[in-house]
Amino acid sequence: MTAPPAARHPYLAPDGPRVLAHRGFVSPDAAAHGVAENSFAAVAAAHAAGAAYVESDCHVTADGEVVLFHDVDLRRVAEDPRAVADVRLRELEELMSDRGGLITLAQALDAFPALRFNLDVKAADAAEPVGRLVAAHAERVLVTSFSDERRLAALEAARRAGAARRPATSPGSTTMARLLTARALRQRQRVRSLLAELDALQLPERQRMVPVVTRGLIRDAHAAGVEVHVWTVNAPADMERLLDAGVDGLVTDRADVALALVKGW
Repeated sequence: MTAPPAARHPYLAPDGPRVLAHRGFVSPDAAAHGVAENSFAAVAAAHAAGAAYVESDCHVTADGEVVLFHDVDLRRVAEDPRAVADVRLRELEELMSDRGGLITLAQALDAFPALRFNLDVKAADAAEPVGRLVAAHAERVLVTSFSDERRLAALEAARRAGAARRPATSPGSTTMARLLTARALRQRQRVRSLLAELDALQLPERQRMVPVVTRGLIRDAHAAGVEVHVWTVNAPADMERLLDAGVDGLVTDRADVALALVKGW
């Protein structure tokens, strides 16, 4: 069982299960009309569908604006080979104008005050500005990254910017590897120590066909008051199986399906 709500980060209140709209929500019909993931329209659609959480990614433009964008370059989304970091905000807005509209992190936090954001810091240059921007919203933001260095830099930037408390956080690859190794070696004190600095474990169910999310991992996380969120889960049968196993959150492209499923859970 997870820790009581009073002992947990406000980001994780009330109790789940949680649906985290992966890069917002783009329905099949919206996709057919050219709406892109991580766009203003995708975030708005997640909100309209009833999602309380939006999972997104942060890059920085050439003129220093933090934007919600997954890829390092524009090739897949806008058929442009340039890196996000090499394009100024105005031009990026133009490129995204017929793809659902660009959304900056500042705009997302301001335009959707009821949403909670799960932010993956994708670039080293994004860590500092992400931390500054989320400082005033720390109760509704979770900061993560595959890089623990970027994750911790963003958390430190939020602290320096005057955050009343640190944003919620989930581990990068190095911390997650240390945790899994400590569990395999039955180093219980080490496991507790690593979990003590976290609010959620966000990870795939399997890595190279090896199970990562196990009932033992879920049990250890819950004993420390840490939630387990699995990505990216789109099939209803997989959603049900993971929730039955005790998973607390589903990161999904089909927020509509997941929200309907968890309604009576």
